[in-house]
Parts: sequence; C-alpha cells; structure tokens
Amino acid sequence: MSGVLRAGLIGLGAMGRNHARVLDSLPGVELVAGVDPLDAPHHASMRIEVLRSVRELIDRGVDLCVVATPTCTHEAIGLELAEAGIATLIEKPLAHDAKAAQTIVEAFARNDVLGCVGHIERFNPALQDMRRRLALGELGDLYQVVTRRQGPFPARIADAGVVLDLATHDIDLTAWVTDSAYRSVSARVAHRSGRAHEDLVSAVGVLSNGVVVTHLVNWLSPLKERVTTVTGELGCFVADTLTADLTYYQNGSQPTQWETVARFRGVSEGHMTRYAIPKPEPLLTELTNFAAAVRGEAAEVVTLREGLTTVRVAEALRESAGTGETVEVLA
Repeated sequence: MSGVLRAGLIGLGAMGRNHARVLDSLPGVELVAGVDPLDAPHHASMRIEVLRSVRELIDRGVDLCVVATPTCTHEAIGLELAEAGIATLIEKPLAHDAKAAQTIVEAFARNDVLGCVGHIERFNPALQDMRRRLALGELGDLYQVVTRRQGPFPARIADAGVVLDLATHDIDLTAWVTDSAYRSVSARVAHRSGRAHEDLVSAVGVLSNGVVVTHLVNWLSPLKERVTTVTGELGCFVADTLTADLTYYQNGSQPTQWETVARFRGVSEGHMTRYAIPKPEPLLTELTNFAAAVRGEAAEVVTLREGLTTVRVAEALRESAGTGETVEVLA
C-alpha cells in the first residue's frame, strides 16, 4: 500500500490521546478522525474530528485503526473492523477473556486483515536491547526471570484487575525476551482496596525451556516500579523500563578480601555495566512498525495469536488464584 495512510482512532481517554499525538506526528500517516464509545469529555482537547460511531469512522475510508478503549469493548469493536477489512492495532490485553480473544483472532484471519496487539513493553529500548543480547547468548543458559510492576491505582481502570491490566505486560515480555512459552503457573491475589477486581498478584511460573518465572504486581504501592531481571549462568540483566536503562551484572571473578564488604556483596564481585542505548519513545516505535506492516513492509508487531496466548496465561493465573492449584497453560 503506497501513499498517505488514513488512520482512525477509537477511544480518546489517556492512552488514546497519546496514540493521537504520535499518529499525528508519523510521516505518511493522516489521522482522519476519532471515536469515543464512552462519550468521554476529552473532545475539546482533540485536534481531530470526533465521530459518534465506529461505523461512521469506517465510512470515512480509513486504512488503519487503533483501538484504545476499555478491554470489555475490544471484541465488538475488533469484529466490526475486521469485517470492514481495516488493519487494526488493539491495545493490550487483546480481550477480557480467551474466548473473546479467540473470536477476534478468527475474525481477522477469516477476512485476511492485519491485526496486532499494543503490548508496548516490547518496544521499550531496554527490553529490546536485552532480547538482542539474550539471543546472542550473552548470559549463557537462562535460569530465572523476575519482574516487579507496582504503583498507585490508576483511576482510568474500571473494568479489569491487575492480572489483565498489568500482569499481561510481564507475561508477554517474559515469553518474548526468552523466546519461550509458559508451561505452568501458580498465583495468589488479594483485594485490599475495596474494588471488585484484584489489586495484587504474586505469581510463579515455569517456561517451556525450564526457566523459572516470578511476577510481583500491584496497584497498592506509592513506589512506581517497572523492573525485569533475567539471571543466567554468566550473570544477570536488569531492565528498568521507566528509565529505559539496561544494566549487566557479571558473575563474580574477583575475590572480596574485605570481610565486612563480603558480608553484603558476596564473596566475589564482577563488572557492572550500564549500557548506553538509543531511547526512542516506545509508542512511536510501536506505531511506526504498525504503519510499516500496513504498507506491507518488514515490521515488528505483536500478532493477535500472541495476544491470545497472553490472555490464556492471564486466565491461568486467575484460575490458580481461585483454586490454589498450579495450572497448566494451554498451548
């Protein structure tokens, strides 16, 4: 597809407005109009025309569309766009449950339409560099992945708990950086703030390559933290996705002779390196790749089937939390 791509945006809340800003800046892309199914009062700040329905947007002849609406609306909107033949990026998670996610996957496949999921952490510079280095074998055999994702409750979330809204970030990025699927999971959740959905989850899993995974996620902390640590036979990588920093801690090679230091640093120390890496905005990288894929160019996108797999793992976490048992993850 050549020429200027006509883009539409569905959902004009906080994330939608970020998409509008970036889409408006992309060369070769014209942001035609937006739709807000919830009719939220954001219209005055938008520099685009706001339409009343998805059908109106389709009738404007858009080439691509971004869906940034509440998760519970993704299925209906996604099906309408698939039937209209419009390339679509749906914000994560793909849907509120695996059945709805499967329906979306099938609709886009049936209509031979490009569909992808907005798992933005894949486009964080620190994680992209980590994945590249892991693929090169810089940690040797992998042993463990630990993620910590915590912070205060975001008022914008009303239809999901931390498992769907936050842990899906960590599920997707863990499978992606290690290039390995989840085999089983065990989880516990808590409801500490009086809302209908869980606001804390602690999960342990095993990947198909034997790597052990731990996810700690909550909406209860005044500390905002987004950290992924991958440990292997040669040391560990620590990615801070808030600052897009990647640090390498090499296994110890120099004995620590000062006993007082050895007590809290260990009996030996290795080099610590914080890599200097380019830091483009992840959303800009994500949408640039999406537009390239719409044009038929080589691009990095998160497929709908990958989005479905992530929802299945999230469902397994919630099942485990409900039963107290370890749950095998469906392929």
